[in-house]
Amino acid sequence: MSDREKPLKPLPPVLTDAEAERFTDEEDLSEYDLSGFKPAGFRFQRKDARLELRLPQEQLDAVKRAAKERGIPYTRLVREFIEQGMRSL
Repeated sequence: MSDREKPLKPLPPVLTDAEAERFTDEEDLSEYDLSGFKPAGFRFQRKDARLELRLPQEQLDAVKRAAKERGIPYTRLVREFIEQGMRSL
């Protein structure tokens, strides 16, 4: 069996930042199944700016419902919408 035909290994559980750092430094990630990964937005910047926005109540209710279905705060969903819009400019 060639290297290309070898089945990919499942990722081991990584419980701490130190374990994750060691794993990514020492392991060949091409040997692991990364198909379950999803893109993540950059959410680590400090959020010190505020925005006041007026919109129809029905629209706000729809955003809150969509955020609840995703299991995230509605303000995060609004930020994601803004990020998506900025990327498309």
